[in-house]
Amino acid sequence: MAEVPIDPETDSEVDKLAECEARIGYRFRNRDLLQAALTHASGAVNRLASNERLEFLGDAILGFTICEALFRTHTEYLEGELTQVKSAVVSRRVCARVSRRLGLGECLILGKGMQQASGVPRSLLSDVYEAIIAAVYLDGGIEAAREFILRTIGEELHAAVQGRSVGNYKSSLQQLAQRDHGTPPTYRLLEERGPDHSKLFKVAVEIRSRKFAPAWGRTKKDAEQRAAGNALAELRGEEPPYAEMP
Repeated sequence: MAEVPIDPETDSEVDKLAECEARIGYRFRNRDLLQAALTHASGAVNRLASNERLEFLGDAILGFTICEALFRTHTEYLEGELTQVKSAVVSRRVCARVSRRLGLGECLILGKGMQQASGVPRSLLSDVYEAIIAAVYLDGGIEAAREFILRTIGEELHAAVQGRSVGNYKSSLQQLAQRDHGTPPTYRLLEERGPDHSKLFKVAVEIRSRKFAPAWGRTKKDAEQRAAGNALAELRGEEPPYAEMP
């Protein structure tokens, strides 16, 4: 009997599954879940076969896990402080950064049109991280999902708790500006958009003559905090975290 040739695309996907398991430190009992989590709509037979539904579930599991961890370990935080740290940790920007650190972009199953010379778009990296959270949950239960989340995003959670959450950016920048430049930062309102009941505000920070990337917020105070976060990031040589509208 003649041998059945191996489909090179299928063989490549099997390699991606094994590589992904090694990178995330979790071995699936049901590999179909992992394949679904890695499959972008562009590489799927139809959208129901893509990772979109898993992303929806994973987003909820991620939010719950971070909320529970903060609630249990930081009994001194008020509701507003819990919300600020949680929002900083579960943002798409952070999820994409964790995804990139794990190398998940190289494991994605994409259509040919999605291949970019500049790499995988940040939105896809964020989506696949959340989809894998859901796949781990469905395969191994909530404890397995919790362990995966806290192991992979724990560094970001620690950074937020230690003062890099939105609520502390202004005070951190104030101290840095006074220490290194001898002057406080100046906040300038650049633009307002939207109706009175749902306005957005665009604010930029200046320290002496240096201007930093502006940020949008749903209140002037929030926009100032985000603008301060952008300034701190630029001063550290990092990409501004709040360059997009909320």
